[in-house]
Amino acid sequence: MNSIFLRIYGGMLAALVLVAVLGVLTLHLVNEVRSDQYRERLARGTFSLMAGNLEQMSPVERRRAVVVWGRLLGIPLALQPLAEQGFDSGMRKRLLRDQVLVQQTGPHAAKVYGLISASEQLLLMAEVQQISEQLARATVYLLIDELVRFPVAEQPQRLAALKEAKQFGFDLRLVRLDEANLDTDQRRRVDEGDTVMALGKGGDSIHVFSGIVGTPWVLEIGPLYQMNPYPPELLVLIGALGLSLIGLIVYLLVRQLEQRLLGLEGAATRIALGKLEARVPAGGADSVGRLAAAFNAMAEHLQRSLMIQREMVRAVSHELRTPVARLRFGLEMIGNAQTERARRKYMDGMDSDIQELDKLVDEMLTYARLEQGAPALNFQQVDLGALLDQVIAELAPLRPGVRVERGPTINAPDGSALVEAELRYLHRALQNLVSNAMRHAESRVQVSYRIGHQRCRLDVEDDGPGVPEAEWERLFTPFLRLDDSRTRASGGHGLGLSIVRRIIYWHGGRAQIGHSDSLGGARFSLVWPRRQ
Repeated sequence: MNSIFLRIYGGMLAALVLVAVLGVLTLHLVNEVRSDQYRERLARGTFSLMAGNLEQMSPVERRRAVVVWGRLLGIPLALQPLAEQGFDSGMRKRLLRDQVLVQQTGPHAAKVYGLISASEQLLLMAEVQQISEQLARATVYLLIDELVRFPVAEQPQRLAALKEAKQFGFDLRLVRLDEANLDTDQRRRVDEGDTVMALGKGGDSIHVFSGIVGTPWVLEIGPLYQMNPYPPELLVLIGALGLSLIGLIVYLLVRQLEQRLLGLEGAATRIALGKLEARVPAGGADSVGRLAAAFNAMAEHLQRSLMIQREMVRAVSHELRTPVARLRFGLEMIGNAQTERARRKYMDGMDSDIQELDKLVDEMLTYARLEQGAPALNFQQVDLGALLDQVIAELAPLRPGVRVERGPTINAPDGSALVEAELRYLHRALQNLVSNAMRHAESRVQVSYRIGHQRCRLDVEDDGPGVPEAEWERLFTPFLRLDDSRTRASGGHGLGLSIVRRIIYWHGGRAQIGHSDSLGGARFSLVWPRRQ
């Protein structure tokens, strides 16, 4: 699966399958809860009516009524203390809130519990085998028994009051026989005192009709709707639609992502073919945008490194040509020399050329180590004042006409001149700066430093012609030598300042150039953290 879209879509599919399994289990649980609520809604009004009647009776009357109701309704009824039932706290709270508790014992059978008296903690329990049919018959019996105690004209109002007080889970009303939605045979059976169940419109509900003897009323219960569980096919349909929608959305999102990655791949291919100027549009702050920005930075660094390498090869070729030519000339002249003095002269010149070649190779190797990656730096405490004295003592004799001296120095607030640095590389950087200043100074070079709480600064100034401000940025370029007052005749290979810049870079600092206020020439400054 090389396509990002297929990978993401496969992951989404696996997640959807997991969600589908969990959905089936959840659907089963929801259907169980809905079934319990459906049965409780059917039984609530009937048991509230029975419990209300039993609450007003004495214990003897209660037992007699329970026996009579159970025999007439065909439902085993019993009175049991609440404490003897193994109900949890949630069930007990529901019963104490006058709710009916239904525990299913079979496909259509259940045990129904209703609280008779909260003070007595007494329960009415019924074992119902056909919960819908038996509860409907019990409801009809109890309601008619309650209504016949009132005059015919008051019976509709009494039924409405019972419906509101006992919270029946279905509609109750009194209609006249000719108003009932029954056929001729059903009306005859109702008129004879029978109970009739009729299907409602559409066949999804049931109405129960029972005539009240001695009255023009017919008690109508319903519609009673069958509890229809949510079908698993519904979940499959929702899953298929969800998968299709997710696939479309993921495709639209991933399509743009793949196009951006293809652009990144194309740029990498062009760079591999040698087109180092290839870049990727770096738009957006997302991961791909950051990757594109990092890729462009890498390409820029690669292009710059290769350009420096090419310039280095060209410059080295040029720098090697002159001393090699002088060496060849010296060898020829030695062979033609007539005296020992002449031969010694040419040999001294060849030795000077070899030293120049050795210095060039050393500078090239140093610059390569500093440019290609982080060198192994061993930071330690360096006494900056002692380092300045050492460099001055090493370089001052090389050009007697130029005086190298220490300028104003400012130690740290604690009086210390210690800073953290790589002694070998910092010594090399200071040597290069002082040597460069001595080559271009007229008579004086000044070295000074300043150490603060967090950073330290080292300045090397000369009284030479200085550097034009337009050339400041180019001055640290490898093998660059300006064709003004700092001429090629002054010597050097154009790597000294580049090495200084890389050394101070790996110290976490920066190299600067400016005009010397005190001597009037150039001022080179190194600034880096006092502690690494």
